[in-house]
Amino acid sequence: MALVPLGDRILVRRSEEDEQKTSGGIIIPDTAKEKPQEGEVVAVGKGRILDSGERQAVDVEAGDKVLFAKYGGTEVTYDNIEFLILREDDILAKVN
Repeated sequence: MALVPLGDRILVRRSEEDEQKTSGGIIIPDTAKEKPQEGEVVAVGKGRILDSGERQAVDVEAGDKVLFAKYGGTEVTYDNIEFLILREDDILAKVN
């Protein structure tokens, strides 16, 4: 992977969105859908540096499925693939 997150940042690929229908059978267009808050960790930074000078490792690793904050992170596109770069604090939970 050519993108390597720095510090406590995490590179996540969002889960694919499923086609959504209402109970009446109306298909909701892409522009009205909310993006999923779940994704797969692609790469992880080395961790943040504490005041003592030690490095605190990140709690997730590549391949983990995670839930993240709705408005957290920065969206980037690399090789026509959309990614999200998040801080470790924006990760809410790991999905087992």
